Amino acid sequence: MEGYIVDWINLLVRWLHVITGVAWIGASFYFIWLDGHLESPQDPADDEKGVGGEVWSVHGGGFYHAQKYKVSPAKIPERLHWFKWEAYTTWMSGIFLTALVYWYGAEVYLIDPAVADVSAPKAVSIAIAFIVGGWLVYDLLCKSPLARDSRVFAGVLFALTGLLAWGLCQVFSGRGAYIHFGAVLGTIMVANVFFVIIPGQKKMVAAAAIARVIRDDQQSLRDGLRSCVQLADPDRHIARRGAHPHLFRCPPQRQRIVSSCRDRHRNYRRNRAGDYTTRTRRHCCRGIFRPGA
Repeated sequence: MEGYIVDWINLLVRWLHVITGVAWIGASFYFIWLDGHLESPQDPADDEKGVGGEVWSVHGGGFYHAQKYKVSPAKIPERLHWFKWEAYTTWMSGIFLTALVYWYGAEVYLIDPAVADVSAPKAVSIAIAFIVGGWLVYDLLCKSPLARDSRVFAGVLFALTGLLAWGLCQVFSGRGAYIHFGAVLGTIMVANVFFVIIPGQKKMVAAAAIARVIRDDQQSLRDGLRSCVQLADPDRHIARRGAHPHLFRCPPQRQRIVSSCRDRHRNYRRNRAGDYTTRTRRHCCRGIFRPGA
């Protein structure tokens, strides 16, 4: 009975691995194609909004219009589609399949006494060490000075990849060695997505949201000061004092603008010779100052 259960789990996970792998690689190829076929926007309004390129396509009886912004749109939508679970699911199903076939049945598929006479726990430990160590070596290599020269970096990677294949063949059976060779490369790819690409995209989205809040807060502060103090433009006073308007931000939920126009005018006159950012920090943010936010 145990053999039937293992075979069914093997079949289901294998199909999951294949389908998610196709989705992951297919999405990657699609975006490569998309970037390679971008054209300048035809509508001048799109160019003013920051659209750097666009593609019109037809598929499945419908028309699609994809646009890529130079930096970020003026407003980030509440729902963004993140292309990450294709990679995560491919890796998780692949590792599960490797554990089911090669680690659970190490004596049959992973160990070859003619190559190396090792016990099953030791063989599995070595396999895991190869998978984890492959990512650690690659990550350190990317952070080293070697990564500054693409040709040197590619040459080192090629040499290390050959060394990896040779090392695996010295420990495992032929079938187990090359399956784990693919597992090491796949882990490096998915770890890049998890540790580098997705965090970078999150920072990009957060930076776009912060830039929008800065614009909104500056507009609110400008409107309030114009109506009460009748300043021509607060940015002019900031520039006069040597401070850039983007060096501070008052979060909307923490704004404490003085309610009385008379108090605002008095505070302005009292601190007229002082620093504008200091007044803003005291009367708008109440000590909450976030330089460079």
